Amino acid sequence: MIDLVPPHGRDILSPLLAEKSERAELKNKARDLTMVPMSSREKSDLLLLSMGAYTPLEGFMGELDWQGACQAMKLENGVFWPVPVTLSATSELADRIRIGQEVVLVDPEEDNLPMAVMKITEKYRPSHDEECTAVFGTADRAHPGVQKVMAQSPVNLAGKVTVFDEGKFPEMFSEIYVRPEESRKMFLNLGWSRVTAFQTRNPMHRSHEHLVKIAIDITDGVFIHQVLGKLKPGDIPADVRVNAIDALIRNYFAEGTAVQAGYPIEMRYAGPREALFHALIRQNYGCSHLIVGRDHAGVGNYYGPLDAQRIFDNLWEGALVTQPLKIDVTFYCIKCDGMVTAKNCPHGPEERIVISGTRQREMLTNKEEISTKFSRPEVVAVLREYYERLDD
Repeated sequence: MIDLVPPHGRDILSPLLAEKSERAELKNKARDLTMVPMSSREKSDLLLLSMGAYTPLEGFMGELDWQGACQAMKLENGVFWPVPVTLSATSELADRIRIGQEVVLVDPEEDNLPMAVMKITEKYRPSHDEECTAVFGTADRAHPGVQKVMAQSPVNLAGKVTVFDEGKFPEMFSEIYVRPEESRKMFLNLGWSRVTAFQTRNPMHRSHEHLVKIAIDITDGVFIHQVLGKLKPGDIPADVRVNAIDALIRNYFAEGTAVQAGYPIEMRYAGPREALFHALIRQNYGCSHLIVGRDHAGVGNYYGPLDAQRIFDNLWEGALVTQPLKIDVTFYCIKCDGMVTAKNCPHGPEERIVISGTRQREMLTNKEEISTKFSRPEVVAVLREYYERLDD
């Protein structure tokens, strides 16, 4: 019998999406409720709550869970949780809402689309400086994750949520929008029990390919998991990335060893803490391992290159079932004549072709020739077509 890792913190997944038969009634009820607008990150968190990727959470965090996540990476009940999942409101709006009241969560980016009913159990004023220092290791306003937290309204609203409308996301990304329940079924159908997740917000170049193939050699298969939430300016759109990765899998992977999917997370760029968070989410998806390379989920120079790997060594026993697959930086070595890692190649920087998504975007923008040592030609063809459309 094939066994997958259990959901995080409980025996079964806890998706917060209402049954189809209940959604129309909830939507009708929501018309008379006070509206609470969500930021793009809060909407992303709502969608992940809806699909069960944030199991065992039942809604947005109260003060003790927020404090525990920040300071000890634990919920009030002791379950491991490294990043706060909160909903903010202005003081004026919070003053109009009473404890026990139901409100409707709306998306301002979709004309205040009503998405979920939330029963308010708590209102509190968090310290944004405290949260940033704990989660990001800095309160520097130049850090994009810090900027997001500092831009939040001053009051947090807590309570259980019931989602009745997931907006455009599932339809926009219908081919790859995979929920934890669906991925678990997919892995079982493939005969996989040890599954490695690989997170990406870029088309895959040779370095990514090498990482994934290392994982395929030591587990049953790889779940190539795309970030579908809001990205940084200049990042390549998800549909283009999907086509590029499909071309790579079709031409360079053995059948039945890799599948592509996506999920609606918005990056926090929290480095080590976010690496832990990504592993927790992948446990809910049924993955036993997560590839953690250099500077996972980092930004700028805020984190050391291996900090995201080392933080897993400091967890207490039983905190996470999903484990990191720690792989050093990968590159093409001219003297070795192939893809290698810093751990197994003895040659110096002068022999290395360092591969990165940033450099690939630069070459595409400048219409430079891209070597097959850097990226596969089938992938480059998909990306060049996209960049040519940008020029039209």
